[in-house]
Amino acid sequence: MELEEITGDTGYGSEENYDYLEQAELTAHVKYNIFDKKQDKRYQEKHKNFSKENPYNNQQEDYYNCLMGQKKLKTHQSNRIKKARFLQETSHYQAKNCENCPLRTQCFKAKGNRSIERNHNLERHKQKTRKLLLSKRGIQKRKQRTAVVEYVFTQLKHNHHFRHFTLKGIKKVDLEFGLMAIDNNLRKKIVS
Repeated sequence: MELEEITGDTGYGSEENYDYLEQAELTAHVKYNIFDKKQDKRYQEKHKNFSKENPYNNQQEDYYNCLMGQKKLKTHQSNRIKKARFLQETSHYQAKNCENCPLRTQCFKAKGNRSIERNHNLERHKQKTRKLLLSKRGIQKRKQRTAVVEYVFTQLKHNHHFRHFTLKGIKKVDLEFGLMAIDNNLRKKIVS
């Protein structure tokens, strides 16, 4: 049986992981860092106008518009090498004149003109992931993950005080965890 789908929480929602999953042609139900926050109505209301992720962008000419219609033009592109030697590309955009803008205090607090950074590849992954996570299948996978995985680890860690492995080596650790899983399943049978 070949793996076709994978589910994970926010700790795995990185550009590097999304790239890997896309290359492996896996359907990834993996949350990015602020997915849950973005589902909150209060967060959406607060950030709908002045967020750097607002929809007022022109992809063909590569610029963003602010609410007053001013263009934030691309100033430069930077590359950062992450821990695992993963190259991350970021585009930088800046408005020309925010000095006399009536919305300036609501838009941003820094000196100078408003600037934003965008990682277009990561944003593409987030958009694709958001669509997947909000689909019927995505909602089912998210519910299933919290019910199936987190509960077991919480039981083992907090109720049975299993905080680290006492044996060394993959085979021995696999055996030790298997025994803990059997123990957990027997306890569930006895209680129910």
